[in-house]
Amino acid sequence: MATKSENISEKLENLVINTENSNEPIKENTLVDGLDCDLPLDEVYKLALCFYKEKEGKAVHFSYEDKLQLVAFSQQVSHGPLSEVFHKLPVLGALDVVGKDRRLAWQKLGNLTTDQARSGFIELLSRRCPLFTTYIEAHRREKKERERRKKEDEKKRLVEEEEKLRKEQEEKVIQEQKEKEEAIRRQIQQALNAQTFDQFKQYAEQQFPGDPEKQGALIRQLQDQHYIQYMQQLQSVHQRPRINDENSNNNAEFNKTKTDWDNDTNESSQHLDNSVQPASMWTRQDIEAFKQAVSEAEGDGVVRVGHGETVTVRVPTHANATRLFWEFATDHYDIGFGIYFEYGTPTSSQVSVHVSESDDEDLDETEDEIYEDDTMPKDPERGPVCSEINASKPLLTEIVPVYRRDCHNEVYAGSHQYPGVGVYLLKFDNSYSVWRSKTLYYRVYYTQ
Repeated sequence: MATKSENISEKLENLVINTENSNEPIKENTLVDGLDCDLPLDEVYKLALCFYKEKEGKAVHFSYEDKLQLVAFSQQVSHGPLSEVFHKLPVLGALDVVGKDRRLAWQKLGNLTTDQARSGFIELLSRRCPLFTTYIEAHRREKKERERRKKEDEKKRLVEEEEKLRKEQEEKVIQEQKEKEEAIRRQIQQALNAQTFDQFKQYAEQQFPGDPEKQGALIRQLQDQHYIQYMQQLQSVHQRPRINDENSNNNAEFNKTKTDWDNDTNESSQHLDNSVQPASMWTRQDIEAFKQAVSEAEGDGVVRVGHGETVTVRVPTHANATRLFWEFATDHYDIGFGIYFEYGTPTSSQVSVHVSESDDEDLDETEDEIYEDDTMPKDPERGPVCSEINASKPLLTEIVPVYRRDCHNEVYAGSHQYPGVGVYLLKFDNSYSVWRSKTLYYRVYYTQ
């Protein structure tokens, strides 16, 4: 028993104690050796006591001496020094060896303070059971997470309150504006009623002589109609100059366009080309994900473009849309791509795919015809271009010239605002390839 007492005394002397404030965080080499924690001392002690009761004899096995010390520390925390409560304790039996050893270990603690006893319990548990440190760290992280979520919820609540307050203020401003407009409306109507009351009264007396009730109803009706007509006239006066200017410009432009269309088809074509906005084009790197999405989608999004062939995707304009979007990519090799627009009412609302041996069939023109002037340099990367449109065929204009695109490395995408009613011709040109066929993945859609 003397050896046990000496061990207890040595361990108590090695404890570094801070008794000024029990709620100060535990730090390494201050309150508890080997335990790095920012939790309050009393909270760590409660966790340590709970851990000991749950794990002892199951996941953790302590020696008899360690159990005596842990029990002594816990008794010191709960009841204070043994000398102060000894007279309240029951007398131990002669054969109660464990009880005597526990009281002896408790007695050896002397006047150890409550915080010192907590620190001793935690220090001993952490040295004997490394799992306890992990247990405390998990609890600390969980507490940190709860605090973080609490702060986020509080921040979210404040944002919602600010948004609610902002909406209330906006509604208040709108309501005040409505009230102000209503007050102005009443003032205007009262002024108009005062000016027209005698006239309307005479008219009502002529219509319903001897019937004041019908006369009053007719007067109110006439006053309301007069107010509505006055406000409509006032609004038309403010808008008339701008409307007249717009109407004049629109009529002049319409007459000019109509005359040009009737007299000279080529001039009409040039006028429409100048009004066509340029297309927006960009590329993306997610080519594999794009090809997989197109392959899994319904429709003819995957097309085999044979060597020497040109595939034309005809996309009619949509009545409820204003812009066309397109995306395409290929496997392994590049392909020529360009866009044309065919003016006229589409005969079908469905997207269709046409395959030809060359682009001549659709554009009714060859590269040799386009480059008859030797002064014009021929770009080997560029495909067939439509220069002049046959008057017997629908008016056609170039949106994006046909050039070879490295669409086997990245997804090519773009958009274009409708220049009018008609059909987009998306050209995928493989006519320059003598041996290789290309697998094309494409997607088109509308938007407002």
